[in-house]
Order: sequence, then structure tokens, then C-alpha cells
Amino acid sequence: MALKATIYKVELQISDMDRHYYHCHNLILARHPSETDERLMVRILAFALNAHEQLQFTKGLSSDDEPELWQHNLSSEIEHWIDLGQLDEKRIRKACSRADRVSVYTYQSGSANAWWPQIKNKLTRFNNLQIIHLPDDASKSLADLCNRNIQLHCNIEDGEINLSDEQNSIHIKPVVWMR
Repeated sequence: MALKATIYKVELQISDMDRHYYHCHNLILARHPSETDERLMVRILAFALNAHEQLQFTKGLSSDDEPELWQHNLSSEIEHWIDLGQLDEKRIRKACSRADRVSVYTYQSGSANAWWPQIKNKLTRFNNLQIIHLPDDASKSLADLCNRNIQLHCNIEDGEINLSDEQNSIHIKPVVWMR
């Protein structure tokens, strides 16, 4: 019998001073059986950093044809494709051809630091691509905030993030590898 996804409920209060975006989102996420707490929380952080009324979670790990998040316009064209991890060039090329904007969030510095030098020269032709790396201490600390009912406050200012729940607070300074 196959394992089923676990449902997580998230109340995410966002105050993004950089984009002047202030909103509370009530999210319901399905966590794939193979997904870690760290990866789930990186997905939530990626949502917070790109929050928009049209931004949606996709099937994620359950589908090879979709990113983790995407934003469509009213004509159903993909405006923003958001993915996680160390993607291969083919997947990035596909995303850049299908969407106006593509964001890739990497984490797990060991594998990301090996991946980036191998692929960065192949990606210079994509003007609509940004690669953002989350340092290990930040992504691992995110996992500590994970539970089935999550209430988070996310403050974003000058590209830095303060994410907190009732007991913990994390300061994250993402590293932009490509913009």
C-alpha cells in the first residue's frame, strides 16, 4: 500500500517592505511522503518571498511537468515558475521557455555548492532566470518551525527575512547567485 500525503495547514502573515506586500495567507499543503521538513519549509519560504494573489502550489514532487509553485495570469500563461533544488539544465531551459520569470531556490550547501559551478555558465543566456541560495543554517532552522498546524510571521526588508512562530525566530539572508 502506497503512503499518502500528509496535510499541513499554514497561516502565513507576510509583511514584505521591499515589495509593499502585506497579507495573511491561509494555506493547505500536501506533503509528499518522501519530502523532508526542511524542504516543506523551503517551499513555504519561497511562497512568502514571491507571494501574490495568483501564486499557487502545484503537485510538486508528484509531477515532473510542474514546478513547486507558479503564478498564472488571467490568460492562463505562466508568469512566474518557482522551483527548488539543484535542477538540471534541461528543466531550467524548459521553465525559462514557458514562463516570463523563473526562480530557483537552492539549499543544502554541500550539493548546491557542487552543482552551481558545473551549471552556471550554461545558464547565462537566460535573462528571465534567478538563482537564490539559502544557507544551511537557515534552511535547517526552518525545519524546526515545521508542524501540522503552522502559524508564521514573515517580515522581509532589504532582501533579508525574519521568520517566526510563537517560540522561534529565524533570520535568513539569501545569497543571490544569479539575477
